[in-house]
Amino acid sequence: MKTFFRILSFAQPLSKFAIPYFFFSILSTIFGVLNFTLLIPLLKVLFGETKELVKVPPVPKFELTKAFQFIFDYFNYYFKKMVVTEGAFSALVFVCIVFLASIFLSNTFLYLTIRIKEYMRARVIENVRDSFFKKITSLHLGYFSDQKKGDLMSRITSDANYLEWSVIHSMELLFKHPIQLISFFVVLFYISVELTLFTLIFLPVSATIIAFINNKLKKQSYSLQESQAEIMSILDETIGGMRVIKGFNAVNYIRNKFGKENTHYGDVVRAMARTREMASPISEATGALVIVGILLYGGSLILRPNPMLEPTEFITYIILFSQVMRPAKGLTVASSGIQIGLAAGNRIFKVLDESVDIQDKENAKELTNFEQGIEFRDVHFKYEEDWVLKGINFKIEKGKTVALVGKSGSGKSTMADLIPRFYDIQQGGIYIDGHNIKDYQLGSVLQHIGIVTQTPVLFNDTIFNNIAFGVEGATQEDVEKAAKIANAHEFIMEKEGGYQFTVGDRGEKLSGGQQQRISIARAILKNPAILILDEATASLDTKTEKLVQEALHHLMRNRTSLVIAHRLSTIQNADEILVVRDGEIIERGMHDDLLSMQNGEYQRLHAQQII
Repeated sequence: MKTFFRILSFAQPLSKFAIPYFFFSILSTIFGVLNFTLLIPLLKVLFGETKELVKVPPVPKFELTKAFQFIFDYFNYYFKKMVVTEGAFSALVFVCIVFLASIFLSNTFLYLTIRIKEYMRARVIENVRDSFFKKITSLHLGYFSDQKKGDLMSRITSDANYLEWSVIHSMELLFKHPIQLISFFVVLFYISVELTLFTLIFLPVSATIIAFINNKLKKQSYSLQESQAEIMSILDETIGGMRVIKGFNAVNYIRNKFGKENTHYGDVVRAMARTREMASPISEATGALVIVGILLYGGSLILRPNPMLEPTEFITYIILFSQVMRPAKGLTVASSGIQIGLAAGNRIFKVLDESVDIQDKENAKELTNFEQGIEFRDVHFKYEEDWVLKGINFKIEKGKTVALVGKSGSGKSTMADLIPRFYDIQQGGIYIDGHNIKDYQLGSVLQHIGIVTQTPVLFNDTIFNNIAFGVEGATQEDVEKAAKIANAHEFIMEKEGGYQFTVGDRGEKLSGGQQQRISIARAILKNPAILILDEATASLDTKTEKLVQEALHHLMRNRTSLVIAHRLSTIQNADEILVVRDGEIIERGMHDDLLSMQNGEYQRLHAQQII
């Protein structure tokens, strides 16, 4: 139930939907039941049973049951009076007009309940997806390294769709179907208490069957959504890795992997269909059994020497009871739909309940101006169990450039990721202008940082929007100026549409060097005080590297820079070079000083690149 009410909380304010839905459901049901109660006077006209004129019923003191009784009695009085005074046909016309008006009003209010239900569904799905997206954009990067992207996509798409339908079913389960059942049974009790009590004997049997089906559906639904998420993951990996799949002739392998999961998904769908559709024939069989019981028992009430039920009332009773099966089946369907929605909700809430490890502390201050520098003081960091960084100490003064070199896996990129707080350290501290980075508002720190990585991240959008990404109000002139500094303007103008050229998924319509220069232009336009370059030229050919390196030189001018270098030739002018091995700084100094160290790590790295 906790999950159920949590789903409904996304429809806040719930009263905006629940109150009018409840109100219109009552009106729709009242006029719907009235359609069938009119059958009694209608049948009496046809069977010629309305010949005596009864007295005007006395007005009772206000009690709900007596008020309903008075309404029925007064209608019967008026109806019989019309039969006697104006003739049976006129009375028949009157009943038909009332019948049509009742149907019109019933369907009008039914339409209003449907509209409210749809509005609520739209509100819930909008709020759920908004909350989900905000959540995943607030989680630290380490979370995504443990998750399948396809699984997260499945939760915000397929699972959210299941969730929205469960909202519709919840409104029907809480309001519509119970109101209909209560209304029908009120009239059934009015017609015959004995016969109605007899029919209630069968309710526990139906309730037990429904509970069994619901429990089975909930388990199957969770399995279905897990399988659907796995299919999404395989599809995402296949599209993203198509070059490798074809290059390694692994098409059959990936097809078999997908086919196996797809078959499992089909098996679960079929199992769910068997379980879900089981409810309908069971309800039909139970309903037929009850109808037979009503015919036998009701017939005995009519055929007694002192009949307890009139034939016209019995016919109306049977017709009314047949309508009871509709909301009863509706309860079964709604309950099944909610079980599927609860399973989807649990998968979505599992993400929403993830703790946000990196967030602003209370009373965090804003970093308005970067004035002194960045300092690592005895920094220790680990992703899981083993320490990745051990006792890191260094300082980058404002306007200076510090370079990190070392073999892959030494911890260079991790050090760079700690400055924008992609991760938080376990021991030590990182300080900006003498204050711990955790004392600042994270957004204000990121406002001063620009990042250029080895693999450029471009979006399937225009070149203009990729350069202006994150910079509000950027003009064409601003973007072109940044592109010129990044040596990108010339190739951009050669593209069809120039700055309005769409770069494709992940920038695949551009070469690696072009992508990198777009990425650099983005950093230039942001004009950050702190610059992080993570092997920005490592994957480029010599000619392209020269263009990119020239762009980086313009970008780094008068900025505080941390550079992770793959090619040592690109960092010879750094103010300080730190040699990292196994999470520790083993050498530090300027290029010439490090080269002069006999048997030093930097000297060996430099010699390997020369060879």
